[in-house]
Parts: sequence; C-alpha cells; structure tokens
Amino acid sequence: MLGSAETPSVKVVVIDDDQQILDLITDALGEEEHLQMIATTDPARGLEIVLQQHPQIVLLDLMMPQIGGMELLERIVEAEPGTDVILLTGDYSTESAVEAIQKGASDYLTKPVNLERLTQCVRKSIATAHKGQRALELDRELAETFRCEGMVGRSPLMLDVFAKINRVAPHFKTVLIFGETGTGKEVAARAIHAISPVATAPFVVCNCAAIVETLIESELFGYVKGAFTGAVQDKVGLFEYANGGTVFLDEIGELPLSMQAKLLRVLQNQEVQRVGSPATRKVNVRVVAATNRDLRDMVLKKEFREDLYYRLTMVEIKLPRLADRKEDLALLQRALVERFATQYGKTIRGITRRAQAMLNRYSWPGNVRELENVLGNACMMADGDMVDITDLPEYLRSPERENMSGSDDLLSMEQIHQRHARHIMERVGGNKVRAAEILGISRATLYRLLEAAEPSVQERS
Repeated sequence: MLGSAETPSVKVVVIDDDQQILDLITDALGEEEHLQMIATTDPARGLEIVLQQHPQIVLLDLMMPQIGGMELLERIVEAEPGTDVILLTGDYSTESAVEAIQKGASDYLTKPVNLERLTQCVRKSIATAHKGQRALELDRELAETFRCEGMVGRSPLMLDVFAKINRVAPHFKTVLIFGETGTGKEVAARAIHAISPVATAPFVVCNCAAIVETLIESELFGYVKGAFTGAVQDKVGLFEYANGGTVFLDEIGELPLSMQAKLLRVLQNQEVQRVGSPATRKVNVRVVAATNRDLRDMVLKKEFREDLYYRLTMVEIKLPRLADRKEDLALLQRALVERFATQYGKTIRGITRRAQAMLNRYSWPGNVRELENVLGNACMMADGDMVDITDLPEYLRSPERENMSGSDDLLSMEQIHQRHARHIMERVGGNKVRAAEILGISRATLYRLLEAAEPSVQERS
C-alpha cells in the first residue's frame, strides 16, 4: 500500500476517450490507499479538472479527438508544472516517446496497459512528490541553520566568512569588506553590527559613489549655520549621528583623495569637525568599509591613500562570488522565495526542477543581488504555487544567453561583467538608471564598466 493513515490524499486525474480503459485503470488504482481518482472521457473537461483540482498525477491518453494528447500535455505542464503526466498510447513510436519526455511527460506507457507497471509508475510519482516535499522542508530547515544575521550559505567559503564575522564583531574598530558587485557587502556589514556590542546603537549607511563630491564632507561630518549659502541651520553629519554605533562606508574606493585624508583623521583621533567650525567633537564610532575595487592596486596608482588603506585593512573579509559557491544556490533560492512569497502575500512553495536547472546553469555575474532581482520578479509573476521557467526573465531563457554562458570560460570576470552590463543596457534601451537598478550597482560603477567595454548600444540618459 502507499502509506500510513497519516499520509495525505493524492489526486489522480485519468483522461481517456475509451470508457473501458478508464474503468480498468480506476478499478486497479482504486485498491491503493490514499488515492483520490477522477476520470473523464472528455479531454476539454479533463483540462478543466486539472486546472481546478491541481492533481499530483495525470494519466493521459495520447490519441484523442478534439484535443490531442501532446497538445493537452503541453497545456497541463505549462499550467501545472508540479504535476506528473504519464502518457498512455496504443501507437508507440520512439519519436513520440522522446517528444513526450521533452515536452514534460514523466513517463510513457503503451496499451494494452500493464496494470502492474502502471501501479509502479504511480507509486514512483507519489514517492517523488513526497521526497520533493521533504526536500523543501529540509531546505527550509537548512536555510535557518546556515544563516548569519541575514546571510545564507553552507559552502566552505561562506562558513569561513561567518566564522570571521563572529570572531571580529565583538572587537572591531575598522573592517574592510571586499567583494564583487552584488555579493552582499552591506548585508555582511549589518551582520557584523548586529553581533557587535553596539547592536542597539545606530547603523548608518553612506554610499560614497552616490554623493556629489562637493557635498561629501558636509554629509559625513555636518556643518554649522552660515558655513555656506543655504546653510540656514546646523546639521549633524553621519558620523555624529552614528555616535556609539557603526558607519558603513560603501564603495570606499570612490572617495576623493581630499576626503580620504579627513576620514583618516577621524579614524585616528575619533573626532569630527563640522564644515565652517573650528571646533572638533569627539565621537565613538566603528567603521565598516566596503569595495569591489582593488584598493592595493589603487594605492600603487596613487588613487587611494596608503595610510588609510592600512588603517582600514586591520581586518579584511572577502565575500566570494556566487559562481564560486554554487552549492549555496538551493538555500539562497529557498530563502528568497520564502521572503518574496510573504512580501507579495502568495502561497509559493518553491521552484520547479526545470526552473532550478536553468538557474543552476547560469553564471550569475551579478551575484546574489542578481539572483534576488530574478526571484523577486519571478515570484511577482508566478500564478501557481511553484516558480517555473515561464516566470523567469526572458534573458535567462533565450538561446543567446545559453551561448553566451558557454563562452564565459574564456573570459575574465571583468569581461563577463562588462558584457553583462552591455546586455542589460541593450535590454532596457540604453536607460542607465534602469540598468543600474537591475544590476544592483551604482551608476558610477555602471559608467566604469561601460567605459571599459567597447560601446555597443545607443545610450540615452
């Protein structure tokens, strides 16, 4: 028998225009426990039942009037990607069997139906469904186990990052986080702050690339009334506001040299000077800086102060590329789908096997942030309780993308990033604001990637 008294009922829909076949199958499977059988000789009605009842298994005749079995198979797989469809036919051919499997059938049986073989197929489908449900539960448990204050991973690289964060958080004054765009540098910074003794104090974010150079000093350190035109009252800077807590300086490599000297003074003396004031004010602030640029190379090129570099790198944490920790993909997918399902108020249970296969084949040049954008969009588009390939962005599904991924082995990571940035620019018609949003990077970083790459799109502001 199929299970214990606690095993949930499994719906099986049988669609065959031969009533004798229907009676034979329903009688044979009716002896199995926990099966809810629904049968019809009308293929159109059968499709309606599938869409309404969401069965785990469909037994489908290949040769039927009005709607052919292959067409019905495609429509069922598209509408219910989590359903196992077993085709039945009295006219077997290797070509039709291959076509059926390619279109999503889980099995292909010939008539006259071998009832023992059919029962085995049904039992196998049920066992696979139960394993899939258990896998979802395990993924959920693992996602909770392998978390570090918002970060998810079980790969050796990420477990090493978690260990460093836990060791550093109680003691740090300055930390430098290095990682490519989209690897989760701000999430790591927040994790360090959350585990630190100042977790209840402010955590203040400053994106150094997003502030106009002439305003950076007043943003970081504040100003006094009358310091310049428009300064009608005193303003507290980010460092004063974060006093007792943590300042996160994102994209520190974009900080102008003049401001690097002033930042160094703050780190050394723990005091700030507001623009327009001769007085200094003591602050007690921890600093986490982040960059996707090679600061050591910038030091050699005189683009970054050497003394500030060594002050920041007392503790350095490197975040790996998503391509280097593919074993974390399943956990990340589960965590992100759960988050977006809750956010959008949907009952999405997970991702279909074929969608997972497509996600696993992709190289993810945009790292975790790109995965987050893709699954956020997919969960928004999904109609059923599973994310399927039709919910994924078109650029992941196009043959062009497959060909591009296949040649990535011969490119440097910088070239991959440049190519991907150009690809996204083409997709959004040259809209740099939208492209930067999709890629999860600042416009300054996007400009740098596009300048380094050969121009291939007509940009528009």
